[in-house]
Amino acid sequence: MDPTTQRLFEGAAGAGGDVLGIEDVFSTWLYTGTGSNSQTITNGIDLAGNGGSIFLANRNRSAVNKFNAFSSSAQNYIEDPRLFTDSSFAGSGASTHINALNSDGFGLAPQTGAFDTNYSGDSYVSWTFRKAEKFFDVVTYTGTGSPRTVAHNLGSVPGCIMVKRTDTTGNWEVYHRSLGATQYIWLNTADAATTSITRWNNTEPTSTVFSLESTASVNASGGTYVAYLFAHDAGGFGDDGTESVVSCGSFNDSSSGEINLGWEPQWILYKPTDVSNNWIIFDNMRGWLLSGNNSMLRPNLTDAESLTGGPRPTSSGFTYPAIGQGNYIYIAIRRGPMKTPEDATEVFNSLAVTGSAGTTRTVGFPADLIFSRVRNSTDSNNTYDRLRGFATATSQTGWPVLFTQSTSAEATNYLPFLYNIWNETAVDGNAGSGNSNIHWIFRRAPGFFDVVAYTGTGVARTVNHNLGVAPEFIICKARSSAGYNWPCYQAARGNTEYANLNQTSGFSSLANYWNNTSPTSSVFSLSNYEANISGVTYIAYLFATCPGVSKVGSYTGTGTTLDVDCGFSAGARFLLIKRADSTGDWYVFDTARGFGVGNDAFLTMNTTDADNTGNDFFNALSSGFQIIGDGGGSFNVSGASYIFLAIA
Repeated sequence: MDPTTQRLFEGAAGAGGDVLGIEDVFSTWLYTGTGSNSQTITNGIDLAGNGGSIFLANRNRSAVNKFNAFSSSAQNYIEDPRLFTDSSFAGSGASTHINALNSDGFGLAPQTGAFDTNYSGDSYVSWTFRKAEKFFDVVTYTGTGSPRTVAHNLGSVPGCIMVKRTDTTGNWEVYHRSLGATQYIWLNTADAATTSITRWNNTEPTSTVFSLESTASVNASGGTYVAYLFAHDAGGFGDDGTESVVSCGSFNDSSSGEINLGWEPQWILYKPTDVSNNWIIFDNMRGWLLSGNNSMLRPNLTDAESLTGGPRPTSSGFTYPAIGQGNYIYIAIRRGPMKTPEDATEVFNSLAVTGSAGTTRTVGFPADLIFSRVRNSTDSNNTYDRLRGFATATSQTGWPVLFTQSTSAEATNYLPFLYNIWNETAVDGNAGSGNSNIHWIFRRAPGFFDVVAYTGTGVARTVNHNLGVAPEFIICKARSSAGYNWPCYQAARGNTEYANLNQTSGFSSLANYWNNTSPTSSVFSLSNYEANISGVTYIAYLFATCPGVSKVGSYTGTGTTLDVDCGFSAGARFLLIKRADSTGDWYVFDTARGFGVGNDAFLTMNTTDADNTGNDFFNALSSGFQIIGDGGGSFNVSGASYIFLAIA
């Protein structure tokens, strides 16, 4: 991880007591095994200074004991044994798998066994939970054989507790607030919940202790145990310390519905409790999608990752289908980051590359939106995002793509320019020999950029978002139906005007397009026009001015050299610009292809035209960008109005 990216992940222990975000205490990290070589996982989570737990799973291999759990109840200490969520075994040999707890992740030991956690060429997922009040705690204790309490440091009432005996066999006993202290359920089996006071002594946990009966699986005399505790809607995070990052709840699937968490989740563990059926884990790094198949792992089984439907994330929680299995319990974890970026390299990158299929490209952060296209020939402007799904191979069908120059619906069988878009890298796809390509890559972050999915209602309404500030530039596109444009809102033009990204037309007055209402820090408004047709599914990209990172702005042309101040310190690396009061293309410039240095190469979002090079419209300007003269008649016509999105 480069230094600028690492700053985004710094926790309170390493940042002088700063407030915590979910990115400081939880990570989903994907990796490929290296076999006989050790491997360092740099996910930004400080386990050395705080302790926590690491859960590792092989994604592509069916294997006995494939779900591995490692614990550190004390700082910088890896505890034996290694446990298995798909087994009642006591486990063994944690240190032969995890060989370091670091201030920014952990180390994997060399391993040559096909059923280990670092086998050469195998694909893995790691979920890292840092100990933190009002999120997660790990407690080890020795049983007494008599009813008792065990102290914890969660700082709030636990929503879920998982207990595992470590000195001999024993099931994973699970308390969940929705089941209460008179029921338990097992993590390592598909069994339904059982009513009994023999686990939790008919006593609900408190903010300081949890209660146990004398059953051997939780409290045998002399037995050793580890307990994993998850908070529930406890606050404690964010700038004001009031935002929650984990929720333990329930739902009934006799009919479809939606759970309102108040935030978008990135990870969920859930299970039906009335019938025998498996536990399931989804996360947004492996693919937890708006539609189609989610990537499923089942922690009580030994099977490989597979695809299924199930719950879908929303900007404020998740939806669930009507299956008819009755009551479910879940643990959901909030999507990050929660901190406003201070450096644009943490959230934006331009990659100008020459086609070489299979080449790994360094992005520098987990990508959430990618605009990709061939530069040296006519080609579509391809739009991909994590919510709709990133491909894991060039041959994967159902790779969802939208084209900014077109009114077509989402394509579902299109070879990707990039695939395996995991943590901070991506792999060249069908770039093609001799083709030059450009990728504009964005990460969601408060105050900078957000992605929202919604279904049209055909009536005036609001749509929730998680930008944290009022969006100043919104791009909407219908996914499920063809024939609809890309309507855009821009703050300088107000809530009575719109323009289409796929057209040259200037902004047009239509008082009710945005329901005559400006966006707020939590919602944007729509009426019954192209961005809100009843039953049509949509995707929306929201941008804001983030000091020193991005600028959504406007200016009036002067016809003579003009400085546009964006509040930057090292100039703009990316510029999307359009004339607003008359016809004009949606031009894109970036420093990866040449911008402000005598060769202002441009592409247009509304056409398939090849890269236009050899231009000299702009000069570099540390605070933003400088337009030379009248900008070739396109960017600085005297008296003309322009809107732009610039990124430092």
